[in-house]
Amino acid sequence: MQIEETALSGVMILTPRRFGDDRGFFSEVWNRNVLKSHGIDIDFVQDNHSLSRPVGTVRGLHFQSPPHAQDKLVRCGAGVVFDVAVDVRTGSPTYGQWVGVELSAENGRQLLIPKGFLHGFVTRVPNSELLYKCSDVYAPDCDGAVRFDDPDLGIEWGIDPAAAILSEKDRRAQAFSDFKSPFTFEG
Repeated sequence: MQIEETALSGVMILTPRRFGDDRGFFSEVWNRNVLKSHGIDIDFVQDNHSLSRPVGTVRGLHFQSPPHAQDKLVRCGAGVVFDVAVDVRTGSPTYGQWVGVELSAENGRQLLIPKGFLHGFVTRVPNSELLYKCSDVYAPDCDGAVRFDDPDLGIEWGIDPAAAILSEKDRRAQAFSDFKSPFTFEG
C-alpha cells in the first residue's frame, strides 16, 4: 500500500497495490494490520455506497459532529469523482484550507479523511459510485453541511457552481462564516 500525506495533517491518499491479468485485477483496499503498522488505527463500523448518475452531481460538504464524528476512507468503485476534504478543526494552522483528489475506478486511490474535516465530492463522469468506510454510525442529530461553493473556502470544483446538481439538504447548507465548528485541533 502506498501512503501519501497531503497538505492537511491527517488527510492521506492510500493507493493499494493491484494484481492484474487479462481477467481484471485483485486489490486489498483495507488491512487493519498493514495500516496500523503505518500509524493508522481506525475501527471502521459502517460501509456506505452512493451512486450519482449525472455528471456535475455534488454531495457535500458534509460532517458529523461529536459524539458521532466519523473518520472516513473514501474510494471510487465506478466512474470518476473529485473528492475534497476541508480542515475545520478550531486552532489548526490549516483551518479552512482544503485538498482535492481525483478518485476513480481506474486509479484505485482512496482518501482517508479524519474527524474534524468537511467532506464532499463532484462527479466527473456519469454513474459514479463512491464507497466509504466510517468509524461511527450515521446519527441524524449530528449531521450537518456547509455550502460547497462558499467563497470563503474557494474550492476549485472544476464545474460552474450554478450548474451543480444538489440535494435539498446541500442547497440549504450554511455558509462557512456561520459554521461553528464542534472540532478542535489536537496538534
